[in-house]
Amino acid sequence: MSREILINVEPQEKRVAIVSDGQLQEFYIERPQDRTIVGNIYKGKIEAVLPSLGAAFVDIGLIKKGFLYLSEIEFAFESVDTPKTQAPKEIKKGQEVLVQVVKESFGTKGPRLSTHIGLAGRYLVIMPQDKQVGISRRIEDEVERRRLRQIFNDLKLPKDVGFIVRTAACDKSKQELMRDAQFLYKLWKRLEKTVEQKKAPSLIYEEYDLTLRAIRDSFTEDVSKLLVDSKPEFYRIQNFMRTFLSYLAKKVEFYRGDDLFAEKDIEKQISRIYESRVYLKSKAYLVIEPTEGLVVIDVNSGGFKKKFSQEDTAFKVNCEAAQEAARQLILRDLGGIVVIDFIDMEKENHRREVLSTLKKALSNDRAKYDILGISKFGVVEMTRERIHKTVQMLSYQLCPYCGGRGKVKSPMTIAIYALKELKRFLKGKTLKEVSLTVSPSIIDEILKNKEDLKTIEYKFRVKINLISNPTLHIEEIKIA
Repeated sequence: MSREILINVEPQEKRVAIVSDGQLQEFYIERPQDRTIVGNIYKGKIEAVLPSLGAAFVDIGLIKKGFLYLSEIEFAFESVDTPKTQAPKEIKKGQEVLVQVVKESFGTKGPRLSTHIGLAGRYLVIMPQDKQVGISRRIEDEVERRRLRQIFNDLKLPKDVGFIVRTAACDKSKQELMRDAQFLYKLWKRLEKTVEQKKAPSLIYEEYDLTLRAIRDSFTEDVSKLLVDSKPEFYRIQNFMRTFLSYLAKKVEFYRGDDLFAEKDIEKQISRIYESRVYLKSKAYLVIEPTEGLVVIDVNSGGFKKKFSQEDTAFKVNCEAAQEAARQLILRDLGGIVVIDFIDMEKENHRREVLSTLKKALSNDRAKYDILGISKFGVVEMTRERIHKTVQMLSYQLCPYCGGRGKVKSPMTIAIYALKELKRFLKGKTLKEVSLTVSPSIIDEILKNKEDLKTIEYKFRVKINLISNPTLHIEEIKIA
């Protein structure tokens, strides 16, 4: 399997595509005005405490106040002399607290905060408030888990912090892990000094931008090359690689062509991210409908025509759909409650196999998820962590024509409504003539039944002028 990381840089936008055998697997956008704050560490000040919600609002220097569960507060700063590891008995307005953003702002909601600080390196995450070493659950090989644990038992690491071993640490040497641990510990010690020097609210640590995050999290040995189409970005990546990933530096290439994403046939795949209908190779398809807190994925057999029994057809389509549904969740970065409605299957072993296929396809998902199981009707309920704004949220706005409904009223509906509004307007007035301005398709509908128009003219003793305006929204009506 050939994997590539493609980075496209424009003056107002950076885009990163992770491609496997020519198929788009992950896609991210970052713009200066929309740069994520997830991972940033702030020294904040408690603005309000709401015991009924078990939460506090924290001023971190941004427009929207951060949301912090009281149960997560591990230490606060009542004064300069307060020990940083001592949590106050009572949380009060005006107290200072060190927090990290774990979830982006959505709609009217401010960012979600946590006092469980974590700084990610290449192979490790340092946890300053913890004292233990944990290993990622996604490292399933028991032999490898024992090897990594033995390495950490041998390393003379600081006792005042903890570490989590990331999936990328698999097969890495003791020296590489030690180097990562030392770098993260020095970084945390520098941040501690910054915390003491700065007043709340203030930014203490800013997470990497999109390019460096993608390299840190996705540039592994199975990636054949990283292509970037910006020379300044290419030099910046080289400097980063020399510091952290020198053994992969030779795989970084500067793209000298005209259009990186078009040449790699990625632009077309990106445009399909926003479509609600996703076709499978078998000609079956998925319908994906995200709402604010819920994502519904419906599986349809569509044009699947192979000669199988109804049960086998459903099973084969569902297995293919499970893989694609997982890919789309990652690609579109959809989160919240997810309901996948597979085609009904009678056999329990078929349902278990479809569920297993879905879990396997999600095994490389960096977002946290939880799958409840599959019902006898083929419905899977799951949750998936939503941290950042989705690609669709960054690229699209609410439709000014349909107001987000996804539909507009038919010309006939508007024609009937326009005549009702005209009668309301004329009631109690004495006018010689009146103008009704609507879009051309509405005029056509009104003129299909001229008798209605004549009845209004006769009743109100008025001449009605129909004015066609192609620039008007189909639902817009003007009476004058």
